Amino acid sequence: MAHVAAWKKDLVNELVQDMREAPVVAVVDMEGIPGQQVQSMRAGLRAIAKLKMTKNNLMLLAIEEAAKDKPGLEALKDAVHGQCAIVTTDIDPFKLFKKLQATMTPAPAKEGQLAPIDITVPKGPTPFGPGPIIGELQKIGLPAAIEAGKIVVKKDTTLVKAGEPISGPIAAMLPKLEILPMVVGMDLRSAYEGGVVYGKDVLDIPDDYYSTMFATAAHNALALGVSIAFPTKETIVPLIAKAFRETLGLSVSAAIPTKENIDILVAKADAQMLSVANACGYTNDAIAARLSSAAAAASVAAAPVAEVAVESVEEEEEEVSEEEAAAGLSALFG
Repeated sequence: MAHVAAWKKDLVNELVQDMREAPVVAVVDMEGIPGQQVQSMRAGLRAIAKLKMTKNNLMLLAIEEAAKDKPGLEALKDAVHGQCAIVTTDIDPFKLFKKLQATMTPAPAKEGQLAPIDITVPKGPTPFGPGPIIGELQKIGLPAAIEAGKIVVKKDTTLVKAGEPISGPIAAMLPKLEILPMVVGMDLRSAYEGGVVYGKDVLDIPDDYYSTMFATAAHNALALGVSIAFPTKETIVPLIAKAFRETLGLSVSAAIPTKENIDILVAKADAQMLSVANACGYTNDAIAARLSSAAAAASVAAAPVAEVAVESVEEEEEEVSEEEAAAGLSALFG
């Protein structure tokens, strides 16, 4: 039986103990993080979590052992590869993911690394004055020239496409151009809590995701309740408003005058009248003039009629008065 170093046993036992005691266990990617930055990140997490790095086979042994007390923990083994670490904490996986995301910082590229995005040098001046470096810029494919005492790039130039390896000369030049294309930090791969393992795709959600989802669900439920006329405390006001609008529309369509729709009916009749008049060749100004002249003619015609009516009434009154007077005299002297 092969001899196992005591320090390895102790480290595995520490990992097992941490994973048994903490409700949340996670595997984080540590690829490309400089040692000094790792120490800084570890110090930043010390108040909320423990972070331990060791050989992958030792982490796998610890996960297998801890899984005897925490069924489902063994699923974390799939996330143990490359440079990684074990994080144990009391905070839930979603908050842990956000905490670790905050450790992400820009970093210079190294030779052979794959570009995470298109690496493009923008058109414009560089930090360099005239000198031999213009040859180095041109050598990596940049259209460089000297203008106004500065080396400038003549046009936007993509040096490396996303997913392609970065060459040594380009990796050496990018920091000089103040371009840091890589992002390094503790990238959470998987997290265990309560028998469930959450992947990065589940944990990487916007802060307002659930609140927006619930708001959308509530809006859709309200719309459905109104659509099927299902009365509840939330839908009763929209339902009454909808019934009023439909009733008003029906009364206007059927030309049934009410206090609520009379203005609408008059406006509708006026619009229909103007539409018919326009179809007959009258303009709106002509229609207004004709209506005005018609009203004036009606007023003039009404005046003589009124005078004749008054005179007729007065004559009738005078004739009646003479007859009454004669009858009165006859009765007096007859």
